[in-house]
Amino acid sequence: MTTSFKLPIKKGSLIVGKWKQGHYRVERLLGEGANGKVFLVSKDWQWYAMKIGQSTVDLQSEINALKALSEYNSSQSSYLKDVDDWITPEGKEIPFYTMRYIKGTNIVSYMQLHGYEWFPLVALHLLRCLEELHRAGWVFGDLKLENIIVGQYGEVELIDFGGATLIGKGVKQFTEIYDRGYWNCGSRSADAQYDLFSFAILCLHLFAPQKLHQLSKGLLPQNRSAVELMELVTETPQLKPYANWLEKAFKGSFSSSKDAAEQWRMLAHQRKPLMKQKHTPRWLKIIIAVSLISLAASASLYVLDYTGLLN
Repeated sequence: MTTSFKLPIKKGSLIVGKWKQGHYRVERLLGEGANGKVFLVSKDWQWYAMKIGQSTVDLQSEINALKALSEYNSSQSSYLKDVDDWITPEGKEIPFYTMRYIKGTNIVSYMQLHGYEWFPLVALHLLRCLEELHRAGWVFGDLKLENIIVGQYGEVELIDFGGATLIGKGVKQFTEIYDRGYWNCGSRSADAQYDLFSFAILCLHLFAPQKLHQLSKGLLPQNRSAVELMELVTETPQLKPYANWLEKAFKGSFSSSKDAAEQWRMLAHQRKPLMKQKHTPRWLKIIIAVSLISLAASASLYVLDYTGLLN
């Protein structure tokens, strides 16, 4: 889905906030959606993702979601960094916000560069990001390959919150092929299962993009189903070890995103890399092992958090 307005901003352009006077240098375009464009910008030797939209109303729900994440997880640096307006050279006032950014690349390029043995860990980091968002009361909504940045050691950042929706509301922005309603697998009501379904589609899109598109275009709308998606999973060697997990995601069978992330972690810990290289560097093995142990420890902290919320 592309943005509906033209915004020709070149590399090196300077964007200055009208109210707070923040000076940002545009480095490159990261992505675009129905209500704006996302740029990589720099300020005081720091990197940020900047979302520029047509109106404040368009960006407000995204800003609210980022504020909720920042308030909910006070142990980490704030997700939302700045909210302001920019006066373009033509004199037009355009709203923007900046959020934290990890230096990295899109998930497809990352896998091609570092190897697909990183997939289980990167996917686990992504599930943790979604879990954190759900615990703050929101769903991401428009989860897709283009909206994910992966850092050097597999850390993940979501970069466009255009589809962020309060749990219980109707998902406000989505991409058809990732939408469970499109596949007749549920409603477009915002809940954790909606994002988990999109995550499962993302796995197929990563490993079998052509077959997924052929399937979506070849089926009549009434014939799209989880059964068809699972047939494609079984035809994709890299995803066979995760077939049971993916089936649960397609059918909405997980009790929560926390449950989904924990079951994925167990699978990633138990099995060998998806596509083992001839010589796997020892440092890479150590990083993956340490990351899995760290995520396991954080899972126990989540249990304590939930217990505290219930008391």
